[in-house]
Amino acid sequence: MSPVVNALDTVSQILASGIVITTFSLLLYALTLNLRDRVVRAFTALLAFITVVYFFDVLVSTLTDLARAEIGLRLQWLGIAFIPVAYLHFSDALLATTGRPSRGRRRAAIRILYVTGLVFLAAALYSDVLVRSAVLEAESGAAHLRAGPLFVAFMAYFAGSLGWAGWNFVRAYRRCQTSTSRRRMLYLMASAAAPPLGTFPFLLIAGGTAALHPLLFWALVIVTNAAVTVLLVVMAYTVAFFGVALPDRVVKARLFQWILRGPVVASSVLAVYVLVTRYGPGLPFYDSRLLPFLLIAALLLLQFVITLVRLPIERALFYGADRRELRRLQTLEERLLTTRDLDQFFESALAALCDALRSPSAFLAAFGDDGKIEYEAAVGSADRLRARGELPPLAALRAASGDQADLNGHAALFPHGLFVWGEYWIVPLRSETTGDSLGLLGVQAPAGADPLPGPEALAVLSQLSARASAALEDRRLQQGVFAALDRLLPEIDALQRLRASAAFPGSLTGPEAAPSAVDSASLPGLVKDALRDYWGGPRLTNSPLLRLRVVERALAEHDGNPVNALRAVLREAVERIRPEGQRKFTAEWLLYNILELKFLQGQKVRDVAARLAMSEADLYRKQRVALEELAAAIVEMEREAGGAVRAGT
Repeated sequence: MSPVVNALDTVSQILASGIVITTFSLLLYALTLNLRDRVVRAFTALLAFITVVYFFDVLVSTLTDLARAEIGLRLQWLGIAFIPVAYLHFSDALLATTGRPSRGRRRAAIRILYVTGLVFLAAALYSDVLVRSAVLEAESGAAHLRAGPLFVAFMAYFAGSLGWAGWNFVRAYRRCQTSTSRRRMLYLMASAAAPPLGTFPFLLIAGGTAALHPLLFWALVIVTNAAVTVLLVVMAYTVAFFGVALPDRVVKARLFQWILRGPVVASSVLAVYVLVTRYGPGLPFYDSRLLPFLLIAALLLLQFVITLVRLPIERALFYGADRRELRRLQTLEERLLTTRDLDQFFESALAALCDALRSPSAFLAAFGDDGKIEYEAAVGSADRLRARGELPPLAALRAASGDQADLNGHAALFPHGLFVWGEYWIVPLRSETTGDSLGLLGVQAPAGADPLPGPEALAVLSQLSARASAALEDRRLQQGVFAALDRLLPEIDALQRLRASAAFPGSLTGPEAAPSAVDSASLPGLVKDALRDYWGGPRLTNSPLLRLRVVERALAEHDGNPVNALRAVLREAVERIRPEGQRKFTAEWLLYNILELKFLQGQKVRDVAARLAMSEADLYRKQRVALEELAAAIVEMEREAGGAVRAGT
C-alpha cells in the first residue's frame, strides 16, 4: 500500500470512527427527547442500525486476519438488513405528523418488511446465499464480502423501501402549511440521504473498482463519510423539534452543547490516538508512554476551548436580537439564592460571628408577611432553641440601656435597637428601603462577658446584622419573583405547546397533545411529585396535573393562579379520604394521617413514623397505598368536573 493510500486509509478510519461516535451520541441524545413521539422513536431505531454498521466497519478495518474480518462483515448485516425498513418507518412516522396517519396498510407493510429484513439477516449470518466469503483487495487494503445469488433480491428490497420512503417525504413536504415546517422538512429530505449513502454495501458489486483505482476509492470513501456525518447531524437537528414544546433556541443550544461535549471531543481524542499510534513510531523522540498524557492533554484542552467559545457562539447563532433579555435571565439564574444557598450563607456567617465574639451559639429568625417565623438558622446550642420552638417572643425582649450602652454607641450602630433576652444579645433586622421587620439576629453572650457587648463586639455584630438584613430583603424580593414564576410558567408551557403544534400539528403526543388528559397509570407518581413540592418547587409548578379540568375550574377561586388551584385540589382530595369524626391515630385514619403529616405539614419521615408508631419501611409501603387512594380521589374529581362541563354545554 502506497504512502498516499495509507494516509487516505487513516483519514477514512478516523472519519468512520467519528461516525460511530456521532451516531451513538445522537442515539443517546434522541433518548432524551420525547419518546412518546413516533418520529423520535423511528429515528432512534434508524440511528441504532447505522451505529451497528459503522461499528463493525471500523472493527474490520483494524483486523489483519481475513477470517475474523469475515465474521465482522457478516455481523455488519445486523444493521444493513434493517436500515431500509427503518428508513421507511421513519418516513411513515413523519408523514403521520402532517395529518396523514396510516390506515393500517402502511403499518402492516412496514411490519412485513421488518420480517423480510430478519430473513436477509439470517441469510447473511448462516449461509452464502446472500453474501459469500470475504476477500481482501491488496492495493486498497479493503476487505469485503462477495455478492451471492440472493443479493439481487436484497437490492430490490433496498431500492423499493427507499423509493417508497422518498415518496412519503414528498407527500409530507406537500402537506406542510407554514414556511417553518416546509424549511425543516426540506432539511430532513436533504439529510435523509445519509442512511442509504453510508450503509449500502457498495463493495459487493464494485470491489474490483477499489482494486483498480485505490486513490479514487479512498477519496470517495472519505467524502462519503464526511457527508454522512454532516447529514446525520442535520437529521438529528430537525428531529429534535418533534414532540417537544421548547423554544427553538433552547433546542438548538442543547443539541449544539451535546455535539461539542460528545462527538467533537471524543472524535478529536480518537484522531490524536490514531495519528500518534500510526505515525508516532517514525519520530525520533517518540515514546509510547507519552500517549496517555497526550490523550488527557487533548481532552482537557478541548474542554477548555469549548468552555471559552460555547456561550459566545450560542449567543451569536441562536439568540439573535434577544441576547440582552436572555443574558439577564442567565444572570438571574446564576445569582438567585435558593433556600439551600441561604442556609449555607447564614450558617457560615453565624459561625464566623461566634468565632469573632467567642460566643457558644447564635441564631437568625426571619419573619413572613404575617409576622410569624418562616425561616430559621442556628449554630451551636441555639439549635436546641430552634428544635424546642423557644426562640424569643418580642414581649420578652428588653432594650439595652444605661451609661454603658451610651458609651458603646449602640444607638448609632443599631438604629433599630439592641435588646437583651436572657443571655442573648438580640438585633432586630429591618428593611433599609421600607422599614418592614425582616427578622431577629441573636448571639449568646460569651462566658464571663459583661451584660452588654463591648465596642469591638458591637462593630462585628452591626456589620453582620446589616449583611443579614440585606440578604433577608433579597430573599423577600426573590420570593416575589418565584410567586410570579408560579403564575407565569404554566401559561408559558401552554403557549409553547400551541407554538410547537402549529409547526407540526401531529408532532405533539401524550400529555402535550391533550392538556386536559393525564395518563391514569402515571397519576400516582405525578401526585407524589406534586405533593413533594407542595409548598413550592418545579415538580408542582411544572406538574402535568395543572392541565386537569378540575384544576382549571378552581382557577377562578384562586385569582387565576394555577399552582394555588392545584394545591387546593390536592388538599380537597386528601380531605376526601379523611374518615368521618374527630381525628384519631388508628388504622382507619392511617392513610389520611400519612398524607396530611408527611406532605401537607412537611414533617420528616422519621417523625411521622414515630408519631404513627410504625417503622419507616411500613410507612413507605402504606404511603404507596395512600397515594393510590389519593389518585383515585383525583380521578373522581376530574370525572365530576368533566360531567359539569358537559352539563354546562
